[in-house]
Formats: sequence, C-alpha cells, structure tokens
Amino acid sequence: MPRIYEPNCKDMTGKKFGRLTVISRAGRNKYGYATWNCLCDCGNTVVVSGKSLRDGNTKSCGCLNIDVATDRIVSFNYKHGGSHSKLFHVWSSMKARCNDQNNRDYGARGIRVCDEWKDFENFRDWAETNGYSEDLTIERLDFNGNYEPSNCTWIPPKEQAKNRRSSRKFIVDGETRCISDWSEFVGLEKSTLGKLIERKSQEEAQRLVEEYVRRGHGVRKPYRRKSA
Repeated sequence: MPRIYEPNCKDMTGKKFGRLTVISRAGRNKYGYATWNCLCDCGNTVVVSGKSLRDGNTKSCGCLNIDVATDRIVSFNYKHGGSHSKLFHVWSSMKARCNDQNNRDYGARGIRVCDEWKDFENFRDWAETNGYSEDLTIERLDFNGNYEPSNCTWIPPKEQAKNRRSSRKFIVDGETRCISDWSEFVGLEKSTLGKLIERKSQEEAQRLVEEYVRRGHGVRKPYRRKSA
C-alpha cells in the first residue's frame, strides 16, 4: 500500500470523539497519518489515528463493543434502571479490565474490584455520594491497589492521563512535573521534549529535562526575569 501523508495536520488536543478524549499528539502511523494519545471514558488510554477519529471508525478503546454485548443481555427493566447510563459504563468497563488476565495494567497485575462493588447499586451509591459527575473519571489513589471505596476518587480526564503509570515525572528545582507540564512550562510541544528523552534512561532524561527548563528553550518570555 502506498504511503499517504497528511498535510497541515491540525491540533486535535481536547476534542472528543465518541468515548475518546484527545490528550496529546503521539506521532504518525506507517501510512503517514497523525496519531493521537486518547483517554477513554472508561479510564483506558489508546493511540488512534486522526483519520480514524474523524471518520468515526474508532469511538472507544474497545470497551464500546463490550458494552453493546452487555446491553443485549441486560433486561430493560433491570432493577437499578441505569444500564444505559455513563456510570454503568464506567462500572462494567472497570470490571472488564480487571477480569482480563491479558490486560497488563490491570488483570495481569492482580488489580481487582472489591466484592462490595460487584453490585452496581453499591458502586452507584458510593459514586453519587463522593462527587461523581459525567465529566470526571474514576482514579485509584494507590496505583497498586484495588478498586474499592477507600482507594478511589473522581478526577478530570486530563489529570488521569498525567497520573497514569506510563507518565514519566521529573524534578527541577524541587518541583515535580510530568513531561507534558514541563513542555508547557518552557513553551515547547510535548512531542518535541518527548522525542528528546525517548529511549533514554530516567537519569539521562532527568538531566536533559533540567537542561531545557533551566536554559528556557522555547520560552516566549525569559525563564528568569531580571529586576529593573
């Protein structure tokens, strides 16, 4: 198949397609289409081409198919009456990824849903009394802990993307930030600083990030202002 290249690729960060919210640019696929890091409503992250998002070919991390199958077996008069709500989708997706032994971030690591939350009504009651709204996503306070009331909260999708295990953190002048925050701080595209530290050890990446931040590469204003 011939290689195709997208000219004048527009920034899609922050846009939503189905259940996917675009978080940042990832790169290009083998056909030359721009790819994007996306956060699904269920909490999973996935890399999708901009073409697939725009054409509507990809609307979730794959959980949509699971929910469609679930809906087929859930009675319309199901006792909690919430089988088509976003919260029910969050609950069913949470269980699915923990039950999937091939999911290296959840099931394969032994992350489980507590017995109490195996009943949707219990999960719904906890969510409604702990700040749930449809623009938030569930987050575990301890990434090595289970899904249970004492270890979960609700946060914006962008914050969850920063907190995921794959997000590298760097300390400069006593302040800890992920790579996207440091990129924004010095006025660089995330992909620029990201490519600089790609495949580097944590120690080497730390040195490079410190160098860029302290020199103020890409900064529109001086990093350290001199007093008049």
